[in-house]
Amino acid sequence: MTLTAASLAPLAALLRDGDSVISSYVRDPDEEPAIGALVAAGPRAARAPGEYLLLVEAIREGYLLHYETPRVIEGADADLRLLAGDFLYALGLERLAAHGDLEAVTELADLISLVAQVQAENGDGASADARSALWLAAAVAVAAGASPEHREAKEALRRGDPDAASMLFTAAAQTARQAGLGDDLALAAESVGFAAEDVTDLG
Repeated sequence: MTLTAASLAPLAALLRDGDSVISSYVRDPDEEPAIGALVAAGPRAARAPGEYLLLVEAIREGYLLHYETPRVIEGADADLRLLAGDFLYALGLERLAAHGDLEAVTELADLISLVAQVQAENGDGASADARSALWLAAAVAVAAGASPEHREAKEALRRGDPDAASMLFTAAAQTARQAGLGDDLALAAESVGFAAEDVTDLG
């Protein structure tokens, strides 16, 4: 799975054809799904890379509806955005559970709860790097497995450690290199605007 072969079109089609309250707000996005592509390239997604890309990007879109600018849903008011975000969280986790990947379900459920915690404690500006680091670290963990260092970094974030974001990315970078996903992680980091010294040395 490469970024050139990856697209958000399947997610848009799924939401448009679902005949839900958000179907009429679905647009055809131009953005490349770098987070989903990172996961799809990993060994843990080898059995169904396209499905992993879709479900991870569904959860990503749910996150964007809650906290940033969505790519697939356009024109929804604030209340509908929150409802749509929750729907997309549930959609992604449900599809992942259907694959029997409980480790990945736990990882992405942790991501959702930790993002909410960081946002509540720090607000938009101060939490941007931590939220991006969480996404990159979770994607690598789903793609290639969670290391002890990754779990320790998440606990540091729960405690409010100011170095947690750096710890998360360092652990993700180490796992990505070992799994041959360094370039994929670098592209994903660029896509979410995450700046770290390690990003330039991931190949």
